Amino acid sequence: MARTLDFFFFYGSIHAYLSVMRIAAVAAPRGIEIRWRPFNLRAILIEQNNTAFARNPVRLAYNWRDIARRAARLGVAFTGPAPYPADPDLLALRVGTVAAHEGWCDAYTRATFAAWFLDRRVAGLPENVEHVLAELKRPAADILARAAAPETADRLAVETDAARALGIFGSPTFAVGSEIFWGDDRLDDAIAFASS
Repeated sequence: MARTLDFFFFYGSIHAYLSVMRIAAVAAPRGIEIRWRPFNLRAILIEQNNTAFARNPVRLAYNWRDIARRAARLGVAFTGPAPYPADPDLLALRVGTVAAHEGWCDAYTRATFAAWFLDRRVAGLPENVEHVLAELKRPAADILARAAAPETADRLAVETDAARALGIFGSPTFAVGSEIFWGDDRLDDAIAFASS
């Protein structure tokens, strides 16, 4: 039976980039199946009164530098700070929720983050979401309609509730059952735990 690692992430999170781009390659040799679980981190941060970091230019500068160092060490493409903030209306997240339900979230998420970080196409802007869907040969009009449907809002609420119940407070977070690991620097620990 395949061992599973739940990957909770948010499309507006700069910290999720490294994990999105490398999780499949790290998990596959260990026989770990990744369950891609987009959730509304923004709602959780507001509930936790934890939104000030995004408006702190000193911390944001440090975060970008940290991502640059880690990307270089991990061999992940990085061309400097991406446009930020992203996904203002949660469109990328809602499309990701559709993709997760239908089993193509990994490809959509990697393409979205690559477009954001490498091509400077801000995640979640309608024209950029349509660009990603076209690259993936997915029917944009149909998917955008489903992303706006009540069923998608319900699925997103369920995933956000699951993250909340686990005590998740940031993105990326990896979960093995009720055991959580926060941050890309904990991905290897999460994989090892899932393997044990």
